[in-house]
Amino acid sequence: MQALWSDNRRFLIWRRLWLALAESQKALGLPITDQQISAMQSHLEELDLDAARIYEKKLRHDVMAHVHAWGDIIPEARGIIHLGATSQFVNCNTELILIRESLDLISSKLAGVILSLCDFSERWKSLPTLGATHYQPAQPVTVGRRAATWAQDLWLTLEDLEHRLGTLRFRGVRGATGSQASFLALFDGNAEMVDQLDRMVTERMGWSVDQRYPVTGQTYPRVVDAQVLSSLAATASAIHKCATDIRLLAGVRELEEPFEKDQIGSSAMAYKRNPMRCERACGMARFVMTLAAAPLQTASIQWLERTLDDSSNRRLVVPEAFLALDGALDVMRNVCDGLIVREAVVESRLAAELPFMVTEDLMMAAVKQGADRQEAHEAVRQHALAAAEVVKTGGENDLLDRLAEDPLFAGVDVGEVVDAHSVIGTCPQQVDHFLKSVGAAVKDRWGNRLSGTVDPEI
Repeated sequence: MQALWSDNRRFLIWRRLWLALAESQKALGLPITDQQISAMQSHLEELDLDAARIYEKKLRHDVMAHVHAWGDIIPEARGIIHLGATSQFVNCNTELILIRESLDLISSKLAGVILSLCDFSERWKSLPTLGATHYQPAQPVTVGRRAATWAQDLWLTLEDLEHRLGTLRFRGVRGATGSQASFLALFDGNAEMVDQLDRMVTERMGWSVDQRYPVTGQTYPRVVDAQVLSSLAATASAIHKCATDIRLLAGVRELEEPFEKDQIGSSAMAYKRNPMRCERACGMARFVMTLAAAPLQTASIQWLERTLDDSSNRRLVVPEAFLALDGALDVMRNVCDGLIVREAVVESRLAAELPFMVTEDLMMAAVKQGADRQEAHEAVRQHALAAAEVVKTGGENDLLDRLAEDPLFAGVDVGEVVDAHSVIGTCPQQVDHFLKSVGAAVKDRWGNRLSGTVDPEI
């Protein structure tokens, strides 16, 4: 991602755009020579950034600085570089190319995290664990089903990113205000030739002719940035949720991040295993979420055909959103590939709360043995409140012992009713369905694009 948004890559794409423009203009009959095209092709990647910086300091214009710097290298082609174009010919088209490539990279990394969570879900789909609503003990789920909910959040954002990727378009050859007037003048008023030029440049830059914005002002529609950043922010939100849940579970020792042999958890508290990877992912994700507002404001204040106050803001916001999300995804892939389940802790915490979770089942079992439903309810209520008070004062949950001694429950096999696997509903089947319907589809679309595990040093 750093390479994609580097100065080197940006300015090389500018060169490719100028070459595509000149080649297309020549093919359509403008007086451009083979020698000029050859010079551009031969020196396409010969960047002199120092010379460009000197020109920019003098001219106060980044695009013209590079026009002059490249013109010094290929003096024979100086006169046809940027012919008929405005700065946004290179700026906008380059940014759309970078956004497309960045969306593709983010999507492939996101798919990797989803599939890693799918593997984790499959392995732990049947291990009962204490559920939580309001961050209070609730009906049990399974470790794998919980992970599948994280994967589902990420999958929903992947679909959104794929939509952005599939609907992104090219600005093309539009001129200073989008009117194409300069190109119409070059072709002596022939509008068909201008459209042909636009088509040829679009295709030379790797886009199909139907992937063009029908109309633009000086820039491509800035609402596009708002849409893209919204999708990135949604992805960041899903990452934050997943990482936060892992941090909460690490706090009660049910889950742990990967932890290297020589890793130090705290400079003062040597025993600690802080969830620092998930903390880092949350920090980066939060940063991405805060960036989503800026493109909305930028899009809303594009006075008429364009103002320039978007430029400095976008040069920060758009690359930084991609860079931060890229980093967060690398961290989460590392976490999910090495996520540790402490089964004994999971079972112990569930066992401590499970008697409360199955009180309705115990009550129904007593009714089947002939007990009055209202009397059984009252007995369960009183015993549960008393057992809860014992737990709150540091004692063991003795609800089952209390019920076993109550004559109303004399015919109930308490041990059979209190089986964790009997109260997890269809969680294992839900995981199976998710893996077949979602995991398989993600793997089919992105499986050949995934790299191996991420470096643990991340």
